[in-house]
Amino acid sequence: MGITRRVEIPPGVDAKLEGTVLTITGPKGTLVRDMRFPQINVAIEDGEIVVSTASDKKRILAMSGTLEALSKGMVRGVVEGYEYHMKVVYSHFPIQIKQQGNRLEINNFLGEKQPRVAKILEGVTVKVGNDEVTLTGIDREKVGNTAANIEHATRITKRDPRVFQDGIYITERA
Repeated sequence: MGITRRVEIPPGVDAKLEGTVLTITGPKGTLVRDMRFPQINVAIEDGEIVVSTASDKKRILAMSGTLEALSKGMVRGVVEGYEYHMKVVYSHFPIQIKQQGNRLEINNFLGEKQPRVAKILEGVTVKVGNDEVTLTGIDREKVGNTAANIEHATRITKRDPRVFQDGIYITERA
């Protein structure tokens, strides 16, 4: 009846639970997330984050797995961090990319005069290289959403996607 899932807290990582808010601090920084969900208990016992439920309902069992995965991701983020590599692909017009504050400007995409803009979320570091963009951060969700914003900004409409394969695409996640 029910299920209990455990996430080990490695040495050098500090985890605190205040009510339903989980705070994890490690060598790379601090992450905070609300782990509230009905019928699911989150606790810290013996150097482990314990996600438990007494229910057998599919939805609640699935959500307990989600909360376990989120805590694992937070622990990994503060220890190792996340890094996404993106490739700039063009065959018709050379694309120029520059970072301005919390936005990434993509100029000359398919020869367009107006620059396309992608939002960079807080806590994500962007490094623009020659035909490559590298995103790094400790929050997996923010790094992934920033990569999605960049891919979405270079989406092609009203042209044949088999011919026009220009864009900025995720090539590697680490």
